[in-house]
Amino acid sequence: MSRSYYRVRLGEKARLAAECFAGGFIGVHWGFKEDLTGQFGDSWKDFNARFRPEFLKRNPDKTMVAAGLACGMLWTFGAGMSVGDVVMCPDANGDMMLGKITSDYYCVPTANLPQQRRVQWFPGRAKRAELSDELKRSTNGPGTIAEVNKYASEIEKLIGGEVVPAIVATSEIIEDASTFALEKHLEDFLVANWAQTELGKSYSIYSEEGELIGQQYPSDTGPIDILAISKDQKTLLVVELKRGRASDVVVGQIQRYMGYVLGELATEEQTVRGAIIALEDDLKLRRALSVTTGIDFFRYQVSFKLLPVQTSSV
Repeated sequence: MSRSYYRVRLGEKARLAAECFAGGFIGVHWGFKEDLTGQFGDSWKDFNARFRPEFLKRNPDKTMVAAGLACGMLWTFGAGMSVGDVVMCPDANGDMMLGKITSDYYCVPTANLPQQRRVQWFPGRAKRAELSDELKRSTNGPGTIAEVNKYASEIEKLIGGEVVPAIVATSEIIEDASTFALEKHLEDFLVANWAQTELGKSYSIYSEEGELIGQQYPSDTGPIDILAISKDQKTLLVVELKRGRASDVVVGQIQRYMGYVLGELATEEQTVRGAIIALEDDLKLRRALSVTTGIDFFRYQVSFKLLPVQTSSV
């Protein structure tokens, strides 16, 4: 048996978490209170195409990017999640309740979170200090719902269960395991120091109402590492980190992401560009990009220094 794993936020700043824990359910909103049973279909893309205009009509201050994120997560909640999948939900202190989904989607129109799924909560809570640094960062990510399948083994240990193979949507060919290990924290470092980078001079990571939603932005071919927008709002930028992958894999991946952004998120007045960031120069990558338009290649450098604080006398 395989299952998927999700982080789900229950209200802004987990303000409705206690209600959900006590009631044995998880819930979401996004401005939709009506019953959507039978309307999700099998295609995330088709659902987005139908409900993005409705979301924007109800939320005229939101952008197409915000609408795409909200409708994508709503589809995941209603149709992407399956009975038996595991959810981890932060409480007001940042600790995690973990539970197993036990019902299909249903709606309670009068509830604070009308779109619901029944959940059997596991005993106790996982203290935030018990989580690995990688899982902590993942639970801090943007959006109400985030897939955390890569941490399946750790999550199963937290709930005291046997390790169950997780459903993995995509796979990557890794050329250099040591490079991959070195770069695993690059994304968070880049986001934290975005303003000081070359890209930060012209682009801002996409945010809505102060919430950073451009990191690990979901698409129909997988999450985009970073989605940014130019200062003049005319260009959307897809940033992909190479992470040791073969050159043809990373070029194809960013092209698919750019195609999604162009077709699903960009307005008629906006263009889409891409940027690949890697640790080392890559002749194969440069050859591939020489016949590709709209994608730039950047290298980054790591500087490591030892600064003396105190030395012993001889």
